[in-house]
Amino acid sequence: MTWLERASLFSVYDMGSLAFFVASWLIIGWMVEHSSSTLPSTSRLMADYRRDWMRQMITRDPRIFDAQIVASLRQGTAFFASTAVLALGGALALLGNADQLTTVAGDLVQSDAPTFVWEVKLLLMVLFLANAFLKFVWANRLFGYASVLMASVPNDPNDPDCTVRANQSAEINILAAQSFNRGLRSVYFALAATAWLAGPLLLFVATCLTLLVIGRREFRSRARRVLLDTGS
Repeated sequence: MTWLERASLFSVYDMGSLAFFVASWLIIGWMVEHSSSTLPSTSRLMADYRRDWMRQMITRDPRIFDAQIVASLRQGTAFFASTAVLALGGALALLGNADQLTTVAGDLVQSDAPTFVWEVKLLLMVLFLANAFLKFVWANRLFGYASVLMASVPNDPNDPDCTVRANQSAEINILAAQSFNRGLRSVYFALAATAWLAGPLLLFVATCLTLLVIGRREFRSRARRVLLDTGS
């Protein structure tokens, strides 16, 4: 069977839902990371607080508190990386037993689609889980870089290198958080991708729900309102 013949196994609705799914993932990521100053996302607000944190660290003595925070952030990324790799292993194991998946999925949705169709649908989830794992691992590494930069900040607040090193640490810290957030979004969309097993309509609905969840948490959540409250 040629690739063209295999592609014909998917309906126009499948292709449309898949295109909407991928476009939604790209667009919501861009909106979160490039939000405007008039409507900042929670991630952008937290980036400003991370810069404030590093500026405050310069005069904090001792800096054990700051080291503990970074250690906690690294533990969080390690936990999600472990979770993602376990989920990825389970998905790959299921992909290796596609014949059983075909029987179960076919019974659930009353479909006689060949094994290849179910493998492709499952592969979409595998790809997003793999991306999540890589993002979490890189975030963990970046938090390690940030901790080293924090340790290089001179103890003397009047040292000219203090501000430079603190700013560098803040930016690496922000990049680590950005990678972590990308990993979380990949997990959200990996969960939505499982809906494709039940048909293109459910994939479309699951994608819309995922967009609503991410959009609310980044632009309409109570946490965001707290971050915007200056107390004045």
